[in-house]
Amino acid sequence: MAHYVHLVLHHMHNPDSFSWGCMIRFFSQKGQFNEAISLYVQMQRNGLSPTSHAISSALKSCAKVQDELHGVSIHGQVHVLGFDACVYVQTALLDLYSKIGDVGTARKLFDEMSDRNVVSWNSMLSGYLKAGNLGKAQEFFEEIPKKDVVSWNSMISGYAKAGDMDLAYSLFQQMPERNLVSWNTMIGGYADCGSMVSAREFFDAMPMRNSVSWITMIAGYSKSGDVESAQKLFDKMDKKDLLLYNAMIACYAQNSRPKEALELFSEMIKPEIYVNPDKMTLASVISACSQLADLEYWCWIELHMNDFGIILDDHLTTALIDLYAKCGSIDRAYELFQGLRQRDLVAYSAMIYGCGINGRSFDAIKLYEQMLGDCIRPNLATYTGLLTAYNHAGLVEEGYQCFNSMKENGVMPSLDHYGIMIDLLGRAGWLNEAYNLITNMPMRPNASVWGALLLACRVHNNVELGEIAVQHCMKLESDVAGYCSLLSSIYAAVGKWEDAKKFRMSEEGKIIKVPGCSWTI
Repeated sequence: MAHYVHLVLHHMHNPDSFSWGCMIRFFSQKGQFNEAISLYVQMQRNGLSPTSHAISSALKSCAKVQDELHGVSIHGQVHVLGFDACVYVQTALLDLYSKIGDVGTARKLFDEMSDRNVVSWNSMLSGYLKAGNLGKAQEFFEEIPKKDVVSWNSMISGYAKAGDMDLAYSLFQQMPERNLVSWNTMIGGYADCGSMVSAREFFDAMPMRNSVSWITMIAGYSKSGDVESAQKLFDKMDKKDLLLYNAMIACYAQNSRPKEALELFSEMIKPEIYVNPDKMTLASVISACSQLADLEYWCWIELHMNDFGIILDDHLTTALIDLYAKCGSIDRAYELFQGLRQRDLVAYSAMIYGCGINGRSFDAIKLYEQMLGDCIRPNLATYTGLLTAYNHAGLVEEGYQCFNSMKENGVMPSLDHYGIMIDLLGRAGWLNEAYNLITNMPMRPNASVWGALLLACRVHNNVELGEIAVQHCMKLESDVAGYCSLLSSIYAAVGKWEDAKKFRMSEEGKIIKVPGCSWTI
């Protein structure tokens, strides 16, 4: 349709401002905002003066894509062209400044408006909410002379996003009329707060549901890790669309159920069901393949990319970098990285981690330096990859420096980072330093951290720290056979045969004894 509209415009004999305005409005209404802006600019280059419809449609498009440059330029033309008093143009300007976060200019425009409609009031309310000024938004909401359902929904959404579901509920109860957006906003608010019981109560009480209602519930269950409840809801739907499949596949992928994610994708593209996947589908599928290190399945999908009508963008390419790296195809991952149009933090972090786990430590370090040169600040994922690289290369002092620099860059080390550092120090024989690092951790060490120390004690046959490490592992884990075996091996390695025999697990009583310790589990 868009192509046809273009042909009509360009085959018209000297199209006038009205014709151009209709085209700009068409593209704006169809969601092709950049195209609408481009046509507006082209019309001006042709020496035509825009109509009020052309200006308001172009401004709406600028607001949707937050194109401040073109939006402000069009604003400059409004006064010159004499559209200051046009309510549609003024409302579009107000919406533009609200959406780009310039609440001051938006309020100035609002105050100068001689004729305000409910859309004007709602745009200003949206501006306050977008700026996070909930108190001012509440005051302004009370001032709206004739509130419509959009006014109420906006305010409820503001409270929901702020996590204040009590006020959101109170406002919901006061609504003179409700629509699907009202109900879905409440469900989404409770889901975001982790209150899935309340979300489900609202979902069950809905007089009518749409696809968004189901997707919001599935996403909420996914976020809380309740995959079974999400699956039951999904199975209840008779007619499943692409968005619903995407929500369920993402739920599986995000909750470490990659096999189910790929099974559902395979079902979705069966001839008797066939729902054409999109980029969101493939993002979850690639994630599932990465978790399984299943490059073969992805290669099969790649053969059908043309059938799906999907072209790889930077987002999907970054996901593929992670997949190829985890499958050991680091050279292919690097090719994809080099082909990115824009390398962002996620892409750099994926590539650094890929190099780290594939023994390309110096490449990882070089990429990190390149990332800093591009003025991109590292995050937790970046440091995971970088520390992994230092660990593989056995660069203890450099790894320590990197670990200490995390706080300087405003990144607090997680348990994973401590685990990597303990492993690095332990491999190098710096066992006392590793133990001191554990004892000074700001959070409680988990079994992985103590397990890394225990493994290092086994390598270097350190009985004293091995005993300490195994006791902590036993307190944190129910399956302790592996830890028992490691400590027994340490005793045997240093010739403490009696202690190795004493340290055992009773099959009947599940009793484990550590020499010198009187506690049991």
